Amino acid sequence: MADGERLMANARSVLMLGSEALPFAKTGGLADVLGALPPALARIGWDVTVALPRYRGVAAGTVVDTFPITIGAFTYDVSFHRAPMADGAHALLIDCPALFDRDGLYHVDNIDFPDNARRFAMLARAALEFVARQGTPPDVVHAHDWQAGLGPVYLRTLYATHPRLGGIPSVFTIHNLAYQGLFEPDWLPRLDLPWSLFTVEELEFWGRISFLKGGINHADAITTVSRTYAKEIQTPELGFGFDGILRRRAGDLSGILNGIDTSEWNPADDVFLPKPYDAAHLDAKAAAKSAVLARYGLPVEARASRPLIGMISRMVDQKGLDLIAALADDLPRLDATFAVLGTGDEQYQDLWTRLAAKYPDRIGVHIGFDEELAHLIEGGADMFLMPSRFEPCGLNQMYSLRYGTVPIVHAVGGLADTVADVLDAASTRNGRGQGFVFHDYTAGALLETLRRALMWFGRPDDWRAIQRSGMAVDHSWDRSAQEYVKIYEGAIAKRAR
Repeated sequence: MADGERLMANARSVLMLGSEALPFAKTGGLADVLGALPPALARIGWDVTVALPRYRGVAAGTVVDTFPITIGAFTYDVSFHRAPMADGAHALLIDCPALFDRDGLYHVDNIDFPDNARRFAMLARAALEFVARQGTPPDVVHAHDWQAGLGPVYLRTLYATHPRLGGIPSVFTIHNLAYQGLFEPDWLPRLDLPWSLFTVEELEFWGRISFLKGGINHADAITTVSRTYAKEIQTPELGFGFDGILRRRAGDLSGILNGIDTSEWNPADDVFLPKPYDAAHLDAKAAAKSAVLARYGLPVEARASRPLIGMISRMVDQKGLDLIAALADDLPRLDATFAVLGTGDEQYQDLWTRLAAKYPDRIGVHIGFDEELAHLIEGGADMFLMPSRFEPCGLNQMYSLRYGTVPIVHAVGGLADTVADVLDAASTRNGRGQGFVFHDYTAGALLETLRRALMWFGRPDDWRAIQRSGMAVDHSWDRSAQEYVKIYEGAIAKRAR
């Protein structure tokens, strides 16, 4: 099949724009989404291409085209590599070494690359220029987060009258409103955009331009990654200055809960677990718990009597690490063992490291990221701690539910949409809650909820019922993909009117 042809003669097609996607590049949850959503859409008949930069170290793909692209005063020779994804979806890897062959995706040593505006303008421009050269343009363009925010902007401005790209509808997804793509306004002409966009109704945000605001204001439809988060970002408390912008477009804003890759995250078939298990064979989960304790050098003899609380997280305020810091003297006194994996702010890395050194029989910490260990913790922990200040969707609580690892969460965003408290009869799923939820963002509320979870752990029959309730919930991408199709069809119909 030639590049640019539809996978099926009558298939709708979508071009996705994003800065990272598994298995090619990952720094966070966006990569998980763009690695799993395209195959899910392909399974229901859509022709899906995901365009992303070909960063240093990415060797995948076959060259399908090469041509120069000019942005402002700079011209680059760009090669396009096509690589297969699961279930018939494809990746389009944009190879521009001058912009993407670097040590990091966005920054080095937490210092952003000074030309990030040009780098991610190239993502949008190159992807659109590529599809313009193909036989059939996509039916819809779906841009993700600020790095792809200029996709909808270019479609409405530079390419508005283009013979193939003009009139293509766009959808823009906000994965985390806290990251807004802010740059000095003199980037506008350097990105081939008119000064008329430097207004509060367009891209201007407190004297700068925002790629995120551009995507919001120029897309035909806007989505975010959970129903509750869609409401929260329209409030001053969690709107990060964008609440008024989003309220103005509330009629075009939807919340679609992310899914998880249920083939990769499946305790019955997980290569990283010492023994497979499912809801009917939860006793085999103990082997994973023993393995986690051994990896961290924690007392294995505490396996049965003392619950293991896992935490896999970026160590930043957003993820509730300020609450953890406030409870530094209380956590070791709980009748529990902690296995922590993550990296982030130095103060929180040091906090966990000091606690592990002081309480080696209660707390184990690994600074960094390890995919195998992440699976092992999800499988071996009895509980999973996720006390986020805000959480657009969250994936680990859904992994935990699938693995019979009971989540302890703050009732925000996707956490509120996926975990019902064991005592919340009004919102329980499958007749029983799946975890432990606190509502006030305080150290005291978190500590009380941890103690409550530990009390329930001492009731084995009830605990098994809670585990099985969580394991029964469908969080697959197939469900979410159907919701995205509705958004795509609505955007297409809107442009057709």
